[in-house]
Parts: sequence; structure tokens; C-alpha cells
Amino acid sequence: MTLFGTAGIRGPVDETVTPALALSVGQAVGEPGETVVVGRDGRETGAALAAAMEAGLESAGADVRRVGQVPTPGLAFASRGRRGVMLTASHNPPEDNGIKLFVDGVEYDRDAEEAVEALVVEDPTLADWNEWGSAERFGVLGPYRDAVVDYVRERFAGRTEERTRPLEGLSIAVDCGTGVGALATPHVLDRLGARTVAINATVDGHFPARESKPTPETLADFSAFLEGGDFDLGLAHDGDADRLVVLGPDGRVIHEDTILAVVAAHYTRTATVDDPVVLTTPNASARIDELVREAGGRVERVRLGALHEGIARVREGASEDGDGDADTDTEVVFAAEPWKHIHTAFGGWIDGVASAAVVAALVADAGSTDALRAPVTERPYRKLSVDCPDDAKAAAMARLETALPDAFEDATVDAEYGVRLEFPDASWVLVRPSGTEPYVRIYAESDAVDELIEDAREVVAEAVSEASSESESEPESE
Repeated sequence: MTLFGTAGIRGPVDETVTPALALSVGQAVGEPGETVVVGRDGRETGAALAAAMEAGLESAGADVRRVGQVPTPGLAFASRGRRGVMLTASHNPPEDNGIKLFVDGVEYDRDAEEAVEALVVEDPTLADWNEWGSAERFGVLGPYRDAVVDYVRERFAGRTEERTRPLEGLSIAVDCGTGVGALATPHVLDRLGARTVAINATVDGHFPARESKPTPETLADFSAFLEGGDFDLGLAHDGDADRLVVLGPDGRVIHEDTILAVVAAHYTRTATVDDPVVLTTPNASARIDELVREAGGRVERVRLGALHEGIARVREGASEDGDGDADTDTEVVFAAEPWKHIHTAFGGWIDGVASAAVVAALVADAGSTDALRAPVTERPYRKLSVDCPDDAKAAAMARLETALPDAFEDATVDAEYGVRLEFPDASWVLVRPSGTEPYVRIYAESDAVDELIEDAREVVAEAVSEASSESESEPESE
């Protein structure tokens, strides 16, 4: 596929995500009789792209509901029972924008994206002039914020009148990064009882306060603000609030897999099914598996960017194999990749706003971030890239499916999404090809991580060398 990546379409507005592309995608998505909600983040280019998208949808016969500036999870919420388009480049720089498609609260799967791309290439057919759709404004921010508040109240405090503030007594600082999370997260936390201080909470698509992607480096000023204040917790969003970064009161970022593990364990412990499943990705830590097993559940892994497809697959299997009893069927109770969480009991979309509220409630229950993370064994973690030409990646990975298990005989092997090796002491290593750059990536977590990643690097380098030599020796087709 040339248009869609792991998170929709994304790229520079002067080369990739142009108004012409937005028009074509709108024409490919829209159909007579369909209703499509359209939202955007705070980027300067969002209004023009939204206008082009709306023109495409309406000329294909769809009726448009404009929701304006809204967090991506808010747009996904609005797409329940209809289709949705979010114009956002998430954590990318301000000169980029993107298109993310939803249907009934869930991102388009790969087949649906391929169908849209095929129509864009073929030049979509317009509806007859008397079947063109219309547009009107549609308010979603208020109902979305209400829904998050109600969900967290019900999960952590019940609905009784005197217990509607599960975050009472908690002091939280939120760095909105001048993104659209400012329109939701501070409001939700306030209503749940927290003393909330929001910074960088004016929506500005230039991202003047810091880069849109929240990392320990870009959050340096926020970390200093936390360390110098009197807060129990720090939270930070990217530009469209699908990501959440969690910081302790000392200003240090808490590892994303630790947060994923404690939230996954919460959902597993509170599940009402016999077979609770947590979905995550191959690059996620074994600390997740440890906590979920202790809580009585199990972990499955899916490729990056395909959590929604994994949820559908597990549900389909449960439907085929289950006995129809809701109390005993298999159920995905939580799905997440680092920084991005799907709270399946709330909705089928990645939701950083809901994550902010759920994590805060877990901290309130535990008493502190230190107490929350205490059950997690945090081993040293490293990532490494090995140069590999794009045309040698497939051959290199084919060799590694045999070479890595041979080199690490005590490991359990999963070769569905790259090659992942898990060891009896819960250490692990993952080798996978980069989808965008000429590298093979190595991820490792172990008490002896330097030794493990170096041993893996030697095996990978040899496989890449052999695959590259093989590629170079092949005669060119005439």
C-alpha cells in the first residue's frame, strides 16, 4: 500500500496530504445515504483539508456532520453508528497532516483501507447532482467528555451520589502540548474530583510550547515543573490526544510498558469472563505478560497499528468456539501498544483522554505512582538498528526465523510479527524489519540487556550480510 501506513495516511501537506488527496479520499469514502462525521486537530492546515474532505464526501452523496476541533478519540466516539474522518498527523510536526478513517467507532481495517486506496487510484465516481449530500454542525465534545466521566465513575466509584469524585484529593498536572487534548482531559479530571493544573492548554497548531510528540526530551520543561511543584501525578498528550505519557511527581517519565502492564492487570482482575485477553504488540515488554498472568488472564500479540484487527479476530474466534454464555466466553478486556490504549469496555478506539482518567484513578486507589508500579519488575531495555537494504529485508528475516532460535536454544519463539524470543527469566528480544527505513530493528529487555542485544546483533548482522550478498548476486530481469 502506498497511501496508508500503520495509522492512516500521514505526511507533509505540500507533498502527500494535499487538498486534492483529501477530496479524492472523501469521494472514495462517501456513498449516497451515508452519514460521515468529520473532525480535525489544531493544525493550521486542518480547516482547508476539512473543507476539501467535506466536498469529496458530499459530492459522493454522503451527508457530513462537522465536529470541528476535537481529540481523535472524540471523533471516534462520534463515529459510532456511522463513518468518521479525522484530519490529524497525531505526534508529527506541524507541517504534516493526515487522514484517519473510522466506522462505528473503530479504525478502518487493512481491507477497507485497500478498497479506499483502489478507488482513489481509479478516480471515484461522483453521485448524480440531485444525490449530493449536505453538511451541518454536530456537537460531540460535551457528550464525549460526559461519557468518559461516567465510564470512570462507574468503574472506580459507582454511580451513587456521594461517590462521583474518584480522584478527590489527587493533584495532577497535565501538559496538553497546545494540542486538542486541552479541550477534554483537564475538564474530565476536574469533574472526577482532581485538583488539575493544565499547562500549554491553548490549542495552537504550530506547537510553540514543545514538539507534538511527548518524550522525556520534549517534556524536560514539564518535568521541571512537576519536580518543583506539589503534584501526585503528571500526564502529557500528543497533538490529537490519542497518546498518553505518565510522569511521577519527581518529573520522571514512567516507562510506557509499566503503565500498560498495570492498566492491563486492572482490567484482567476485574473481568467477569473466564478467559480475559489482553492484546498488545511484539515490541511490548514481558512485564505485561507477568502481571496479566498473575491476574488470571493471558496476552496475545498483533502487529503494530492493528489492535482493532486483533480485537475483531479474538471476538470472531470466541464467537465460533464459545458456548454463548457471556460469563464464560473469551473477551478482550484491554488492548494497547506503548503510549496508546483501547479501553474495550468503553469503546473500540485508542483513547488518551480515557487513559488519563483511568490511570489517575489507579494512582488514587494505590496511593501513589510508586505504589502503583511496585508490582512491576522493570528490567533494563534497549533498542538497536542494524543497516539492511530494503530489498534484503525479506530474505534476512527468513534466515533469522531459523538462525535466532538456533542461537538461543532456551527461548520460546514467535515468528508471526518479526521474530520474538522469550526466555524462562522473562527476558525477551524482538527482531523485526523497519517499515519505513533501511534497518532491521532489535528490541531487548533483560537484566543482562547489553549482552543479550549484542548476541542478537551478531546473528542479525550475519543474516543481513548473507541476504544482501544474495540480492546483489541475483541477475537483473530483462
